[in-house]
Amino acid sequence: MRGAKPGTWAACAAAVVLAATACGGGGGSGGDSGAVLSSSWGDPQNPLEPANTNEVQGGKVLDMIFRGLKRYHPETGEAEDMLAEKIETSDSQNFTITVKDGWTFQNGEKVTAQSFVDAWNYGAALKNNQRNAYFFSYIDGYDQVHPEGGEQKAETLSGLKVTGPLTFTVRLNQKFSTFPETLGYPAFAPLPRAFFDDHDAWLKKPIGNGPYRVESYQRGSQMSLRTWEEYPGDDKARNGGVDLKVYTDNNTAYTDLMAGNLDLVDDVPAAQLKNVQSDLGDRYINTPAGIIQTLAFPYYDRNWNKAGAEKVRKGLSMAIDRKQITETIFQKTRTPATDWTSPVLGEDGGYKEGLCGEACEYDPQEAKRLIDEGGGLPGGQVKITYNSDTGSHKQWVDAVCNSINNALGNDRACVGNPVGTFADFRNQITDRKMSGPFRAGWQMDYPLIQNFLQPLYYTNASSNDGKWSDKKFDDLVDQANAETDTAKAVEIFQQAEEVVRDTMAAIPLWYQNGSAGYSERLSDVKLNPFSVPVYNEIQVS
Repeated sequence: MRGAKPGTWAACAAAVVLAATACGGGGGSGGDSGAVLSSSWGDPQNPLEPANTNEVQGGKVLDMIFRGLKRYHPETGEAEDMLAEKIETSDSQNFTITVKDGWTFQNGEKVTAQSFVDAWNYGAALKNNQRNAYFFSYIDGYDQVHPEGGEQKAETLSGLKVTGPLTFTVRLNQKFSTFPETLGYPAFAPLPRAFFDDHDAWLKKPIGNGPYRVESYQRGSQMSLRTWEEYPGDDKARNGGVDLKVYTDNNTAYTDLMAGNLDLVDDVPAAQLKNVQSDLGDRYINTPAGIIQTLAFPYYDRNWNKAGAEKVRKGLSMAIDRKQITETIFQKTRTPATDWTSPVLGEDGGYKEGLCGEACEYDPQEAKRLIDEGGGLPGGQVKITYNSDTGSHKQWVDAVCNSINNALGNDRACVGNPVGTFADFRNQITDRKMSGPFRAGWQMDYPLIQNFLQPLYYTNASSNDGKWSDKKFDDLVDQANAETDTAKAVEIFQQAEEVVRDTMAAIPLWYQNGSAGYSERLSDVKLNPFSVPVYNEIQVS
């Protein structure tokens, strides 16, 4: 861990990520530092409160307007100190954090230890209904500020204490050796007093401390960000700003790119993958990323949480011809998944090729047998719900359904169920309105095996959208988090992953590369290990 024992988890994972990145993108230097670029985008589900954003579109903006204690290196993914002067611990449970001096918010307010403590207390509080409250659950007192099934009993986390203008202490409720490595996640960002003093005004025009400031935002149309000239960090923006333009169809975004009406598309649609190399040449980026596509299930629906349902889920998994779909639809920009993490972690970081075993292998006869043995498809049909505005999801959902239908000998056994926008899709998920499998891609928050498992499958975790729960899995995760030996921790996490496999908690489909295309105006374009453009390094000519 940082400040106590160098060379833990993130360093292990980062070495592999470093080898996997830089597979494309423009070179060159120079450009107009005051010029603004335009990039495709999708409306975020929620207002841009750091602790209330747990999806990609909102996360892109938070990464531009905020800086926290740590930042994940845009090439290696390693957690590096940003506003943290030092993070010290002697027992992996009690931490002393010193904040760097000289940082301010974009309204001139000084960033202090109180800025972090106030933000974390706000994010954890039950009454504030923040999506990422779970990230604070390891801090002492969380059970009082965010109790399960009851009223909030305390206003602040007892494990947080400001000890000086730039120092505060964190006491966890159990050992968590990699806690410092998680602090680059946006939920841990500091907040200015303006956030609390006039919350409604802040939500309309967020004030952060990052290299970009929000100039304007019209939902459904565009967010305009401009370079913050007083930014004190060493990762200053090399352009004048970014106009994030909302698209409900990434094919339209690609057409606008080719017509010169857009500078950057960070999700090349599947329909264009056959032509993208000839269209863009070296202005096309295809690079490994920490992303996995899965199908999740609504365990709050009895049909998916009864005896035999695990056989139905395993049968559905074995009815999917991953190899054919990734080759024909995605032109090998996806790789069939054989576990629930990502190859960018590497073996030392927790990736275990083949852990899924036969359950991820295409076997139509066995698929049909298992589904029949498990009681058949609920209602005789599965509907895969997905958002139709981004990600080329219709193509692959239709292909998955075709594969399932062929395996079961029934052309109506599986159908797609499109939802018009990502925001509506996410709202239906959080409102527990799913009645069958639904798209559940995961983009890592930080390069640790813990991040691919705990937020998605731990009981009541922040992104456990299907509400799956298993005590053995939870206990193994707690045990792994407390382990200070990296190799042992990884091994225990893999045991927890085997619990996910044995119950087929979610169906892993494929690992996803980051893809992007950009105009001739841009140079120094690259995607970080999270598949997000490194906007601050892009130059515009």
